[in-house]
Amino acid sequence: MAMKDEPLAGWGRLPCVFASQARPTTRADLATAWAVTGRRISRGLGRSYGDAALPSGDGFALSSLGMAKMVSFDEASGILVAESGVSLAEIIEVFLPRGWFLPVVPGTKFVTLGGAVAADIHGKNHHVDGTFGVHVVWLELLLPRGGLLRCSEGQEAPVFRATIGGMGLTGHIERVAIRLRRVPSAWCKVRTIRGRDLDHTLELLATNDGSYRHTVAWMDCVAVGDRLGRGVVMLGNEATPEELPPKDAVTPHRLPPKAKLTVPFDLPEYALGPLTVGVFNACYYGLAKDDEKLVDFEKFFFPLDTIRDWNRIYGRRGFSQFQAYFPDATARDGLHACLAAIGRSRQASFLAVLKRSGPANDFPLSFLDLGYTLALDLPGPSKTLAPLMAELDGILAAYRGKVYFAKDAFVSPALVPAMYPRLEEFRRVQRALDPSGAVRSLLSTRLKLHD
Repeated sequence: MAMKDEPLAGWGRLPCVFASQARPTTRADLATAWAVTGRRISRGLGRSYGDAALPSGDGFALSSLGMAKMVSFDEASGILVAESGVSLAEIIEVFLPRGWFLPVVPGTKFVTLGGAVAADIHGKNHHVDGTFGVHVVWLELLLPRGGLLRCSEGQEAPVFRATIGGMGLTGHIERVAIRLRRVPSAWCKVRTIRGRDLDHTLELLATNDGSYRHTVAWMDCVAVGDRLGRGVVMLGNEATPEELPPKDAVTPHRLPPKAKLTVPFDLPEYALGPLTVGVFNACYYGLAKDDEKLVDFEKFFFPLDTIRDWNRIYGRRGFSQFQAYFPDATARDGLHACLAAIGRSRQASFLAVLKRSGPANDFPLSFLDLGYTLALDLPGPSKTLAPLMAELDGILAAYRGKVYFAKDAFVSPALVPAMYPRLEEFRRVQRALDPSGAVRSLLSTRLKLHD
C-alpha cells in the first residue's frame, strides 16, 4: 500500500516531523499497511497536543480516517458500534437529534473514537461519569503481530484495560462499542460564579460538584498577588424541554445554527503576547456575571470548535498545552505553585481551565483521580518554554502531580514512574503483545514507556 510523506504535528504544532502516513480504507488495506516492516503508530484527527500520534524515528503513521463507518446502534441499550476513524462530531450529528449524547466529551468534538479511547479522554463531568473508557463495552484491536482481538472487561481484560489510556501502544484500535447516554435536550442550565482567588475558586468547585453534572472554571493565569487563581466557575445541568423557551422546546435536541469562523493565516507573535492576554483576561473576568442562563451544548462543551484552525493564533512558533493533576491533599499548594511560576514567566495564554476530578478507574495509564486538573496553553518555541517546563516538573514532583500524555511534549521521563505507579503493569501487557517494540510513538520513545 502506498505511503504518503508529509509534515505531521499535533494540535500545538510543536513538535513537527516529516514522516510517512498510510490511510487504508478497507480491512484488507489496513492489514497490508499494518504488516509493513518498521515502527508504526496509529493516528486520528491529530488533536493530541504534543507528540503522542507522531511516529518515532523512521517509522510511519497509520491513519484511521479512511475507516470511519458506524456499524450498528441498539436503541434499547444505547450501544453504538463504530470504526475507530469516526469522529465524535459525526456521532453527535447523527444521535443528538434522536436524544442521545456521548457519555464523556473533551473540549473539542473533532476527535476520533479511537483517539478518545487511546487517550481515555475526560470532560467537565469526570466527578460524576468518569472517563470515556468507563463507558466502552468492548473494542477490537489489531495486534502488533497481526490478527484481530476483541477484548472487554470479561474477555482479555488486561489487554482491554491497557488499551484504554494506552496511547495506541498496544495495537491499532479498529472498532469500538460505546454506550451512549440519553439527554433531555441539547441545552444546559449554566450557573456562573466568579472566584476571587485560588482558594475561593477551589471552594466553589468542591462544594458544587454534588449538585451539578458538569463543572469547570476558566482561570486567569496572568493574575498575581491576592488575585492569583481567580476564575470564572461554570456549573451546568442538562435542561429539560419544559425549561426551554417555547421556540426551542418544540425541537429540544436541535442545536441552534452558528456562524463558522476561520483563522486564515498564522498570526504574528505579538498578537498573543503578555499585554494582549492580560487585557483579554481582565476584560473576561470583569465582564463575567454571577447568573444562570441556558447555553446550548455546542457553546458549553466545544466553545472553540466554531473557529476553524484556531491553533494558528499562536503563529508559526506553535504552543504546548500543560495539563497537570494534583490530588486533594496537595492540590491547593501544587496549583498555587504552578500558577505563580506561570504568572512570573508571562507566557500563559487566555485558554486556561481548572476542573474537579473524581475517583480513578482501573486502567493503568489513565490520567485522573480524586482532585483537580489544570490545563493551559503555553506559547512556543521549545527553547523559550524549556526553563518554565523544567520548573513545572519540579513542582509536579514536589506535590505528587502528574501530566496528561495526550497534552504533553516536555515532561522529564524520570518523573513518569512516580506519576503512573501502574506503568510496569502496562509494560507487561505491552511487552507480551509487542515483544519487538514495533508500535511506538515519539511520546513513548521520549518518555521510555516501553521497557
